[in-house]
Amino acid sequence: MEKGKIVVEKVEGKSTMTRCFSKYPLKFIIPRKVGSSKTDAVWIYSLTYGGGIVSGDCISCEFTIGDGCNTVLTTQASTKVYKSLGSKCSEQILEARIGSGALFAVIPDPVTCFSAARYSQKQFFRVGSDSNLVIVDWITSGRHESGEKWDFELYKSTNHIYLEGNQPIFLDTLLLERGSTVSVREHMQEYHVIAMVVIYGPNLKHIQDQVQKNVKMMMSEQLHSPSTSLGCHVRMRSDNWSVKPSIVASCSVFGPKGIGVVVRVVAMETESVYSFLQQQLVGLEPLIGLQPYS
Repeated sequence: MEKGKIVVEKVEGKSTMTRCFSKYPLKFIIPRKVGSSKTDAVWIYSLTYGGGIVSGDCISCEFTIGDGCNTVLTTQASTKVYKSLGSKCSEQILEARIGSGALFAVIPDPVTCFSAARYSQKQFFRVGSDSNLVIVDWITSGRHESGEKWDFELYKSTNHIYLEGNQPIFLDTLLLERGSTVSVREHMQEYHVIAMVVIYGPNLKHIQDQVQKNVKMMMSEQLHSPSTSLGCHVRMRSDNWSVKPSIVASCSVFGPKGIGVVVRVVAMETESVYSFLQQQLVGLEPLIGLQPYS
């Protein structure tokens, strides 16, 4: 298993990467400064040599975010998962510990599994009651411009968040697997993207509140007054008009005293999810220096 390790700590009052290790095929790029010079945040770009994850790759990363530090983990492009050889499953594992008053924002581009790919990712986060965490976890249907649509063999994504003492506060797994009866393609129909956004922590309360309002308003407008101007998809089926929103979202709280919010999204177009994420996470900009997905 190939490992990477990042440690971010306060050095002279600033969030600073104090340890960085990666081993082929994993590589980290850490720019000296991203965004305003007044912003205190470390940005980390994760990538793999060859531009994707090859059959049988097993990549493990550990992150330690020290007290009061702000850290962003992102990618330069979508994570491509290539065709598996036989029953080999590619795997990525991320483990992170977020300190008191710290922020860890995991905001990658989507995973795109090629036809016949097998892929599993596991992400484990250990937080304190005043830690702050943002997770964006999303997948596209594949290279649908090449005729591929949910044609991979297996996709499994696990996200667990634990408080001190290994107390679980958020346990989630998404499993998409080629079945013998109804395929993922048949289940998803016109939808090409599945996304989940987790926003946890007291310093992100204003973002959580705004996201809940935005999702409620968006879905209320779409469900009660559907029209193409609201981003709905209209098509003819037999003699009836079928109206489907191009993007559907739901929102719920979790954790002690509702300290976390999870948003789930399905959409017909990747671009609409980029736009959605940009709008919902705009409140992170003062903390991390840039507007996510801009």
